[in-house]
Amino acid sequence: MLELKDLELRVGTFALRASCDVDPASRIAVIGPSGAGKSTLLMALAGFLKPFVGNMIWQGVDITKTDPSARPFSVLFQDNNLFPHMSVAQNVGLGLRPSLRLSSEEAAKVDDALTAVGLTGVGGRKPAELSGGQQSRAALARVLVQSKPMILLDEPFAALGPALKIEMLDLVSDLCAETGAGLLMVSHDPEDAKRICDSTILVADGIAHAPTATDDLLSDPPEALRAYLGK
Repeated sequence: MLELKDLELRVGTFALRASCDVDPASRIAVIGPSGAGKSTLLMALAGFLKPFVGNMIWQGVDITKTDPSARPFSVLFQDNNLFPHMSVAQNVGLGLRPSLRLSSEEAAKVDDALTAVGLTGVGGRKPAELSGGQQSRAALARVLVQSKPMILLDEPFAALGPALKIEMLDLVSDLCAETGAGLLMVSHDPEDAKRICDSTILVADGIAHAPTATDDLLSDPPEALRAYLGK
């Protein structure tokens, strides 16, 4: 279980509170108005933002002060962060070793990850040689190769067209099913949540609410979400 215990996050004058349990094997969307703190929550979980107060507990272990690389999460933000001077395989390999001094077994894991996302045979290319959808797949392969138990996504497919975005969401869903990884996905689009997430965390009015069944939340939204959805 991932437990957020009396957590308070602060960025300037903004504060976000969270106190709930998250099933680490589930697929959960994080939705809410722009500026509500969705990305702030993921930054804290990933270890890039220190909580003002409170604790984050993973399977009974306090990870509040744990280094980002040692946390049980692999992270993909809005910018895929593919380095243009490196090959696709090298970009994926960074998920294993920043030095890129990979063993033969690790190099095989990179190849397997590229195959899993549909990029067999493109490891030697540079990111600029790939389409936007292929670049998203390469970034996802870097997440996959880390073999962490939970994936954090911060709208990495927002810049893609509707068809490509659906394709990537379905790929994420399939990969989670195959690997058993959990998912926490920030999105501004409730349709993304409905497509691949059983539960949803609403972030609004300074609070990250406990996960609620996605269909229930969207069919009978609270006032804060109703205003965001324009209902």
